Amino acid sequence: MTKLVVSRIELNVEMATDVQTRKFVVRGRVQGVGFRWFVEREARTLGISGWVRNNSDGSVEVLASGTQEQLFGLRSRLQQGPRAARVDSVEEAEAKPVTGLNTFRIEGAW
Repeated sequence: MTKLVVSRIELNVEMATDVQTRKFVVRGRVQGVGFRWFVEREARTLGISGWVRNNSDGSVEVLASGTQEQLFGLRSRLQQGPRAARVDSVEEAEAKPVTGLNTFRIEGAW
């Protein structure tokens, strides 16, 4: 019985350290509608680290590090966006982790 509990603990530790990093680019009416603040709040709620910023082409870029489940939750929220936004597309790609990035923040516009 003790052996089974130890195995479950090891499995949980392994799952908790399975952190991935993704880059999302959100297009639509996503600037000037509180999108970055929305993303920051949702990412912090999910326990994701990274950043969000406006791009000069009118899109919003998000770098996010978390578990597969956390990133799936963020993508779902990005697809909906805040009430005033209109999300036309969300592109997703793998990204390299950023060392020392432990919280989620809003970055400068460009």
